[in-house]
Amino acid sequence: MRIHHGWTDIPDTARGASVAMGNFDGLHIGHQSVIDLARRPPASSRGQLGIVTFEPHPRQVFAPEAAPFRLMNAEARANRLARLGIQELFELPFTAEMAGMDPQVFVAQVLGGLGVAHVVVGADFRFGKGRTGEAQDLKRLAEAQGIAVTIAPLVARGGVEVSSTAIRVALAEGRPRDAADMLGHWHRIEGEVVHGEKRGRQLGYPTANMSVQGLHLPKLGVYAVKVDILTGPQAGAHIGAASLGVRPQFGGTVPNLETFLFDFTGDLYGQHLSVALVDYLRPEMKFDGLQGLLDQMAADCDRARAILS
Repeated sequence: MRIHHGWTDIPDTARGASVAMGNFDGLHIGHQSVIDLARRPPASSRGQLGIVTFEPHPRQVFAPEAAPFRLMNAEARANRLARLGIQELFELPFTAEMAGMDPQVFVAQVLGGLGVAHVVVGADFRFGKGRTGEAQDLKRLAEAQGIAVTIAPLVARGGVEVSSTAIRVALAEGRPRDAADMLGHWHRIEGEVVHGEKRGRQLGYPTANMSVQGLHLPKLGVYAVKVDILTGPQAGAHIGAASLGVRPQFGGTVPNLETFLFDFTGDLYGQHLSVALVDYLRPEMKFDGLQGLLDQMAADCDRARAILS
């Protein structure tokens, strides 16, 4: 998958694509239905399958002081899109200039600059200055420029519309399997393994520490997890238990993700991991002493192994 930043200087080999357009936070089954329609391009498209998305998420520009809400960082979204067979990822910088574009200017300059042949959006898509442009406006304006447009219907599951908001609620309530049902895949936290306080190693449970800065926080606590090591000589799939939280036993205040991989030895610093939350085991707890913590950690690992087996 090739990643393009901006809408100018697009190589000829990336032009004429059939693209799905949106923020695609979480890449849930509704987003996937939009992408599936882009897989069936009209004759005007050369057949490359692409995504047009925005970075940072527009909400981060309009409400920079809002609490973190993203289900995926840009890295995780790109990894998931590659798994879905996307060939061209057009990651557009969302700036005040873009936010102020009239819908007609957006279509002419941005979509015209990308040289796309076919665009698919969800029925609730909004674009242009003040979000005044709707999906039908995009269809009218783009088709006047010779760009075919398909509007995808919204997707419901169990009578409830699938949305990133509903997924955030499920995660915040410690229901990762319900979130996965709407996502069509496990909710994953991805990123680089960073140095921590190495307390887990001292306790006999060495963990891979990852930042969760800028992401919507699922319910804090301990999870059974599936882990993909994405880079380095030890790349591969593993299972484990992870603690998402502030480490109350040791007076922590900044949340992070600490993952213990079962039956694994090695140095993962600087490598990139994808940690899938499978089941919520328990909330964070503070124990009377270290032995109580160690006993609980052993029980957590036993339970996680049983679930993941």
